[in-house]
Amino acid sequence: MKKIIICFLVALVACGMRLSAQEDSCAYRSGCRYKADQAFEVESLFPMFITGGFHVGVGYRYDRFRVRFSVINGGDYNAEKAGVNSSDAFKRFYKTSPGLFLGYNVWKNLELYTYFEAHTYEIEQISTGVRKNMFSMDYGAGVGYQFFIGKSFYVQPAFHVYLRKRKTLDFSGEEYKIPGVDLSPVIRIGYRIWSNTRK
Repeated sequence: MKKIIICFLVALVACGMRLSAQEDSCAYRSGCRYKADQAFEVESLFPMFITGGFHVGVGYRYDRFRVRFSVINGGDYNAEKAGVNSSDAFKRFYKTSPGLFLGYNVWKNLELYTYFEAHTYEIEQISTGVRKNMFSMDYGAGVGYQFFIGKSFYVQPAFHVYLRKRKTLDFSGEEYKIPGVDLSPVIRIGYRIWSNTRK
């Protein structure tokens, strides 16, 4: 997991540096996608569809600030693997849960953000197949870069650190304790449906 995280961060920085060289090629301000003063965007953490779930987010950008609302359902994705001090005896699945993201563009399309997600997890005891629900108010920070393909479509790789209060569930004498920290690389695809740039 640590190797994946390090490789992901190195690739993110390298791609950001490569794109910085393209800034001078913008012949006019509106052609530089990261300089949109206002924009509406829709996006998806599309791997959730591959695992039988879904994710959709709607965002509004004003100057360097960005606010996003999202809904996620992880399907069969096992989020327990992302946890620090995770358990091999249990699996953890995202049930349908909302989230609020608040971001700031620190440099071009490089965004730092914080988030609050009201997650409902379904915890499965692997040995018995018994499942129980657990609610967790997760929060944390992320960093990501929007790579635009054409005028509106973008791909945004990012890295998230999730924090939460440690809680436990009892499974007939075996205790599950949710990790207090998750480390998770993510990738979104999105579309800027409207933008405005001051002349």
